[in-house]
Amino acid sequence: MKKHLLFFFALLQVAILPAQPLLETGGKEMPDEWVDNVTHHRVMRLVRRQGINLSFYFHNNPFVGNEMVFYGSNERQKESYTGELKNKAQEIYNLNVKDKQLYVVNLENLKVRRLTQESGKIQGEIVHAKSGKVYYQCQDSVFSVAVKTGKKELIFVFPADFKASITTINADASLLGGAYATEEEKEISKRYPEKSQYFNRIYEARLPRTLFTIDIKTRQLQKIFTDSAWLNHVQFSPTDPNLLMFCHEGPWHKVDRIWTINVKTKATPKLIHKRSMDMEIAGHEWFSKNGNYIWYDLQLPRGQTFFVSGTDLKTGKEIKYQLQRNEWSVHYTSAVDDKTFAGDGGDPGSVAKAPDGQYIYLFKPQGDHFEAERLVNMKHHNYKLEPNVHYSPDGKWIIFRANFEGFEGIYAVEIEKRRTNDSQ
Repeated sequence: MKKHLLFFFALLQVAILPAQPLLETGGKEMPDEWVDNVTHHRVMRLVRRQGINLSFYFHNNPFVGNEMVFYGSNERQKESYTGELKNKAQEIYNLNVKDKQLYVVNLENLKVRRLTQESGKIQGEIVHAKSGKVYYQCQDSVFSVAVKTGKKELIFVFPADFKASITTINADASLLGGAYATEEEKEISKRYPEKSQYFNRIYEARLPRTLFTIDIKTRQLQKIFTDSAWLNHVQFSPTDPNLLMFCHEGPWHKVDRIWTINVKTKATPKLIHKRSMDMEIAGHEWFSKNGNYIWYDLQLPRGQTFFVSGTDLKTGKEIKYQLQRNEWSVHYTSAVDDKTFAGDGGDPGSVAKAPDGQYIYLFKPQGDHFEAERLVNMKHHNYKLEPNVHYSPDGKWIIFRANFEGFEGIYAVEIEKRRTNDSQ
C-alpha cells in the first residue's frame, strides 16, 4: 500500500507541475523555462542574474557538489550577432571586459553567489571538485578561492622572467600546470589580436614554449618540457596526478596534435594519435571522466568523414564512432560512464559546412557510429560564441552557453523528454 501511495504522489507532482510553453528557441527574449518546439526537450535559463554569463570551456570541470562555477560580468550586451560584428562574449572570454568575475550557481535552487572581487582582469577555469577550490590568475599572481566559504589565498607570483599562465590542476590537487610563451609570441598576439591573423603566424614562427607545474604546497615552479612548437590545450588527467596532456597547436592538418607527458619522470612525450592520410585532422581532445581514454574530434580527411575517436591509454587501441555531417560539433563531451556523448553542433561556416547542424546534440554509441538526438534548436545562436557542452552532475541535463536571446547566457536542456500540455 505504501509503495502505491508513493507512486501516486509522484504522479501527482508531475501533474501539478506548471506546463512550459512550446516555443521556438531564441530570436527574442525567452521565459525562464520553455519546451523547444523542434526537439520537444525542456530548456531553462540556468543563470538568472543580469549581465553577461558564460559557462566554462568544454573540458574544464565547473562543478563542486551541486554548485557550478561560471564567469559573469555586469555588462548586458544585446546585439544582432550578424556579419562581422564582434560579439561581447568573445571579449569577456578573451579578458577584455574589466569587471569579469567568478560566480557560483546552486543547481538546486539557482541562487547565485559572487566568488571574486578582483579589480584587474582574471583568467583560468580551474576547479578542483574534491578540495572545493577554484584557482585563477590575476596578472602575474595565482590565487585560490574556496567555493563554500569564499576564503581567498595567494598561491604563487610568477617571476619577471617567466610570465606564464595556469590552465589545469592535477587529480590530487598538488600541482597546477600550464604553458609559458616567449615575449616574441606575445608580441605577435598583441599585434594581430584576431585568430585569423595570429594563428598561422604563431605556428610558423616555431618559437619555444615550455610546459611547467607549480607545487601548491611548496609554491615551487618546475619546468617540465620545452619544444619549438606551439604547446597548448594543457590538461591534467582526472585520475593520474602525474599525467599531463598537451597539444601541438596550429593548422590541424599539419600537426600530430595530441601528446601526453609524465610530469614526475619527464620522460619523452608520447603521441596519442598519429595522422595516417593527407588532410587528416584530430583535435579538441579531452580526458574521459575515469581517465582511461583521451577522446577527440577525428576527420578522415578534413571536412569529409567525421568521427569521435578515443585512444585507450593503457593499450593504445583506438575506437571511433562515425557521425553525419550535420551532427558534427565544434566540441564534444562524454558522460561519466562513456555510454553517451554530447555535442554543440556547428553553423554552415564551420569545418563541416553542415547545412543543418545548429543543434545541441545527444549521441549514443551504436556499433561503429553514433545515434544522434537533437536537444536544442540553435538556429538563432551565433557560433562566434562556442556553446561548450557539459553534463550536469546528476547526468540529467546538458549545460551550455548561448546568445540566441541577443545576449550571452547559460542554459540547460533536459535529456529526457517530458509529456506536457504545452501551447504556443
